[in-house]
Amino acid sequence: GTWITASENSVTYSNEAYIIRTSLRQVYKSAHISAVVMVSCITDCIEKPIRLCFESVGKFVGLHPWWFVTLPLAVSAVLGGGFYFLNDLKSNDIVEQFTPKNGRAKVERRFFRETFPQMDSQFSIVRLNTDGVFASLIFSCQTNILSVAALEEILRIDGEVRGITATNDAQQFVFSDICATVNGTCNSNLMLDVLNYNASNIHLVKITYPEYCHSEFNCVHMGNIISKVEVDHNGVVRSAKAMRLFYYLQESNTSLEDAWLQELVDFFNDNYFSQVSYFTSMSRQQEFEKSTLSVTELFAITYFLAISFSIISCLRFDNVRNKAWVASLGVFSTAQAVLSSFGLLLLIKVPFVITVASSPFLILGIGIDDMFIMISSWQRTNIQDTVPKRMADTYREAAVSITITTLTDVLAFYLSYGNPFGSVQSFLISVPPLKVCLAYFDVIIYVLLSVLICE
Repeated sequence: GTWITASENSVTYSNEAYIIRTSLRQVYKSAHISAVVMVSCITDCIEKPIRLCFESVGKFVGLHPWWFVTLPLAVSAVLGGGFYFLNDLKSNDIVEQFTPKNGRAKVERRFFRETFPQMDSQFSIVRLNTDGVFASLIFSCQTNILSVAALEEILRIDGEVRGITATNDAQQFVFSDICATVNGTCNSNLMLDVLNYNASNIHLVKITYPEYCHSEFNCVHMGNIISKVEVDHNGVVRSAKAMRLFYYLQESNTSLEDAWLQELVDFFNDNYFSQVSYFTSMSRQQEFEKSTLSVTELFAITYFLAISFSIISCLRFDNVRNKAWVASLGVFSTAQAVLSSFGLLLLIKVPFVITVASSPFLILGIGIDDMFIMISSWQRTNIQDTVPKRMADTYREAAVSITITTLTDVLAFYLSYGNPFGSVQSFLISVPPLKVCLAYFDVIIYVLLSVLICE
């Protein structure tokens, strides 16, 4: 009886274990199916509609190819008209574009400008909150710049500078018409005033260094006027090796000031003076633009190498598999995207900053990469299928990866918009995202059209 009872218990336990195992197996199977469905939903809910959408687009392009040849060309021609406004929209000011927008220096400068405003009729160097608008001449001499002969040469050049005539919008003017004034007269140079514009008077005055006093209450620091000075035991200047003159202009009319300063630069470029150096308030900006242009010219080498690589990579000795012309048209589509996006930005009055000039190389790289993806997808299609079917298959396979990289690039640019520099913001927020998007649509259509035509 005991054995029978134990057997019955074993059978009972076996049945319970079987039921438990079966239940667990069903639960696991249900969970696995749910997980598969969930994962499938997570991946396909986005990818599948994109694939179907671009498959339809590819089929439509294959059925109506010439629509997508003429329409992009027409759109690019229209948008390219924005280059008419390029010169008006250039914005390469160093302070505005290459310093933090809300930096402490700008905040404090704004405070000083409001608290201690500059008056054109009562010009004062110490009240300047910027470098001002000026031209500076430095005269040097191996012996003594304060000799009569050297001073006569300085006075002669000073007269020629004051007599420089500039033209702006058919208006002619000289230095005295736009100079910064004090009590109705142009702000003058101390050394020339002391000499009364007569070099022979150097023997009649005693100039002290480092401070020279006209009177008991009117003293001027000479450290930024003469340099490499020798003095006697009384502090009176015996000789100096260099002298500096300033010509300050009003800040009310930028176009007139820039025109006169440019005439001064041209004057010294045309008339070589071995002992005279010049610097203007525009010099820093001009040298900056020269340096950026010199670097931009080197981009041609980079473009040549990138384009050559893309074309050679698609070159085959088999005429059927040769895709050199396809690669050439792919590069053309990238250039067309750059033209369209630049033109669009200029049409909507987006300032053109010199840092944007490097973006075509960026878009060229993205366009070439997309071109290789499209060609690779086309070559994997069934050659027995019709052209619309092959186009649909190619778009379905390639469009997703190109879309992901495009969205990633755009997102990366916009997330970096917090940079405080105006030039960087212009690069990040405006040009690359638009160029990436336009390159995306141009390449995704034009490359396959070129494949279609060449096939």
